[in-house]
Amino acid sequence: MSSRPTTSTSKRPIAAAQTGSTAGQLALDLPAVVPALPIEPEWKTQQRLWGHSFHPMCSYLASFPAGLTHAFIARYSRPGDVVLDPFSGRGTTPLQAAAEGRIGVGNDLNPFAHLLTAAKVEPATPPEARTRLASLRVGWAGQSADWLALAGRIQGDPAHGGPEPVPVEVAVAFHPRTFAQLLYVRATLRLENRVDRFLAAAITGILHGKSPTYLSELMPNTFSMAPRYVREYAARTDFRSPERDVFDCLSLKLDRLYRQPVPRTSGIALLGDARDAGERSRAALRARGLPDRARLVVTSPPYLRVVKYGYYNWLRTWFLGFDAATIDATLDDAHHREPYLEFLRQVLAGLRPALTDDAVVVLVVGDVETDRGRRLEGGIGLAERVWEDAAAPEGYHLAGVVLDAVHAHRKMTKLWGSEAGRATKTDRILVLGATETGRRRAVAGAASPVDWTWPQRGLRAL
Repeated sequence: MSSRPTTSTSKRPIAAAQTGSTAGQLALDLPAVVPALPIEPEWKTQQRLWGHSFHPMCSYLASFPAGLTHAFIARYSRPGDVVLDPFSGRGTTPLQAAAEGRIGVGNDLNPFAHLLTAAKVEPATPPEARTRLASLRVGWAGQSADWLALAGRIQGDPAHGGPEPVPVEVAVAFHPRTFAQLLYVRATLRLENRVDRFLAAAITGILHGKSPTYLSELMPNTFSMAPRYVREYAARTDFRSPERDVFDCLSLKLDRLYRQPVPRTSGIALLGDARDAGERSRAALRARGLPDRARLVVTSPPYLRVVKYGYYNWLRTWFLGFDAATIDATLDDAHHREPYLEFLRQVLAGLRPALTDDAVVVLVVGDVETDRGRRLEGGIGLAERVWEDAAAPEGYHLAGVVLDAVHAHRKMTKLWGSEAGRATKTDRILVLGATETGRRRAVAGAASPVDWTWPQRGLRAL
């Protein structure tokens, strides 16, 4: 298991790349040791919100498009197969898998990411969500005076006005009545309940943004600005958020989420370390009487030193009762290359027992050029190093690499202006086989046509 495979593919020159195609042109940047896989990045030509309507439930930094996931699900899995993502983020892979009749399994160590994934793969039905929203309205009507008084005390003295300290940047973000409604909903929803969790996840997607559908206009919807900046900006401009009704905005959000039917196949969301995600996914699948090995893995390991998921979501984590600093300390993403490669080797080792013999593993690995404006050593050509130092030693077989240039105007970080897209300009999509059989299946299916109509005909009715 620890020996490096010596398949002919691992030394195939890139001259075999499709000359003149986008994939072929991009492949010229690859070292000769890594073969280019002839998969065109067709996901770039799809409409921005391609895929199931649950995908944009809440924005999430460093997430890949649903179309990318679909391209590999369509080529390398069949209905009923298990599709696993050990770094599920906001749940793009498991949701799209479930929407296409597969069994989507997502794992993440970030409790916010886990909540988003769980909300999407085990969602509330429209009647359940509407009924719960109606009960929240009734509860608010009977208790509003108390919550309005509490909100006033907290906004007057965030540190001591309530039963627990509230960050100043949270207190200044909302109109007093909106803030009171959020405090009520925050105290009422139970995240372990499937329906309540779905509503909570939906609310995280409307907490802040620049249109009347959001509860605060203090920040853009993509991510939370730095707390200190928010405090100083609010004080300097005497910011006052317009009044927004939480229940009305949530109702409109549900309308958007339920534009398409709830996927008929439910999935599994796991909270924990990616290094033992394979073992835990098998246990969870067996507990439901489902096949316990994944035929496809589509995932994007955290990039080197790029995103602080707690820091950039502090308002959402406050609403959910999570601590942003604890999330970032737990995730510990500040890896340099060598520790990062060792971490990925452990992840891939843990996945092996959870894969079928013909499984295909797709790793979206970003070349990271800069870290907060400073050039980062060891961030270029990372996919090749992942293959050589993490995947090959664990017995995986190399099918090839697909290059996907990341344009700044398509990134969520486009709001950072001149810095947009500078950290990661190229995603190298490393495609592996769990065995030689998996490698051959990956190569054979690379040129298979993909149906980009959505919803697909067989998925359009409950």
